[in-house]
Amino acid sequence: MKIATIIARSLLGLLFVVMGLNIFLNFIPMPPPPEGPARNFMMAMFMSHYFWVVGTLEVGGGVLLLTGRFAPLGLTLLGPVIVNILCFHLFMLPSGLPLAIVVAALALFLLRRHREHFAGLVKPVQSAHREAASVASQTQAAATDSAKN
Repeated sequence: MKIATIIARSLLGLLFVVMGLNIFLNFIPMPPPPEGPARNFMMAMFMSHYFWVVGTLEVGGGVLLLTGRFAPLGLTLLGPVIVNILCFHLFMLPSGLPLAIVVAALALFLLRRHREHFAGLVKPVQSAHREAASVASQTQAAATDSAKN
C-alpha cells in the first residue's frame, strides 16, 4: 500500500502542479470553452482573475503532495478545487467527467491513507453542558473513592 500511496500522491501532485502552472504560464493551449453555462462560468473565472487563486491553490497543494512531507495539508488545499472540478464536469461539461472522477478517486484514496490526520474533523464535539456534567461526575467519583480509602 505504501507504493500505491506514493504513486497516487505523485500523480495527483504532478497533475495539479502542471495544470496550476499552466494557468499562469499558458504553456498548454486551452481550447475555447463550449457554448452555454460552462462558457459563462469559465469567462467569469477568467475575467475576475479568480483563476489565479485556483492556480495558486493547485500549485501549492500539488507541491505539498509531491514533497510528501505535508501531504495532508496539500489534500486540504486541493479538496475544494477537486470538488469544484467534479461539480463543473458533472453539471456543465460532462465530457471531462471521467478524468474528474479519476482525480477525485486518487484524492479519496490519499484521504483514506492519511485519515489519522483528519480524524479530529469528524469527531463529535461535546456540548459545554455535557462536558461540565462529565467533569462533575468524575470529580464526585474521585471524591467518593478518596472517602472510601
